[in-house]
Amino acid sequence: MRKLTKNIFFSTKTVLIACIGLMSCLNAHAEDYWTKEREKAKAMITYEKLEREVSFLTDSICMGRATGTQGSTEAAMWIRRKYEEAGLIRMTESWTQGFSVRKGLHGHNVIGMLPGSRSIPCDRYVIVGAHYDHLGMLEGKMYPGADSNASGVTAMTSLAEMFGAMRKMGKIYGSNIIFVAFDAKEYDLKGSEALWNMIEYGRLRNPLTGEAITKDKITLMVNIDQIGSSLAPIQKDRKDYLIMLGTSSLKKDKRNLLNKCNIEEGIGMDISLDYYGSENFTKIFYTLSDQKVFVENMKPAVLFTSGITMNNNKTWDRTENLDIEIYLKRIRLMYHWIEKML
Repeated sequence: MRKLTKNIFFSTKTVLIACIGLMSCLNAHAEDYWTKEREKAKAMITYEKLEREVSFLTDSICMGRATGTQGSTEAAMWIRRKYEEAGLIRMTESWTQGFSVRKGLHGHNVIGMLPGSRSIPCDRYVIVGAHYDHLGMLEGKMYPGADSNASGVTAMTSLAEMFGAMRKMGKIYGSNIIFVAFDAKEYDLKGSEALWNMIEYGRLRNPLTGEAITKDKITLMVNIDQIGSSLAPIQKDRKDYLIMLGTSSLKKDKRNLLNKCNIEEGIGMDISLDYYGSENFTKIFYTLSDQKVFVENMKPAVLFTSGITMNNNKTWDRTENLDIEIYLKRIRLMYHWIEKML
């Protein structure tokens, strides 16, 4: 009996070891597969594509994208088409959330959702946003706003395209991603305030389940604002840099994740987690854009930027003044970081 028990024990142990080995092989094979698919998704976003898309948003057809203008409508329609191409699902009947900016002036956020999975609904949400409005026409002159913030909008739609491609390939994520193009940032952040009000009053709903997306279900807000320039480097001899503010709002084990992605993916950018080494300026700039309302409501929120330059709010803030090559590297790094945060 003892010999039989011993033989059974060793047989079970052998089978268990074999199973563990098989699972390890399967996991390694799956990771190799998704690594290859990620490369395909990233390859969809090219230098030429970014240049072309930023150029559209800064063209005279968009007239500087001032809130409430025909140019703003053209930009919003373009964003909607990009959402549809990426496979996002609309969260309102018309893809947009209208809101009052002031008497006689209305803004429109453009919102779409990428489900983490269609077969296994999840109740975690990551919001990725960028404001698409700018100054428009002033005294007969157009303010195209390439860096501020056509760069942020195109980065956001590029991320939607990459994540959408991965979902079409069958990748499952632990969070749903809500992509938001904010309007009326230039009017005291009215667009992001309007989105938060939708969340707070239970009016933002998951289009698959119909359930309200309450604030406790939002695990992260990512805002992208002015990310296409290399004119304000962290170090004078480094043009390839990226600034991320708000890491202190993240869990401790996630605070160095951007640096880790930067190294592991071989991107090698100069990373700063503060605003040019100044604690005071870091606090100020962390609450100057559309992540502000999420910060005030104690939600984890980060801002990706390449800093303020002498081109901001000027008539010469055009596509040709952006550093598209470095801009592309930033988008790819953000993609890897967000994927690990889902």
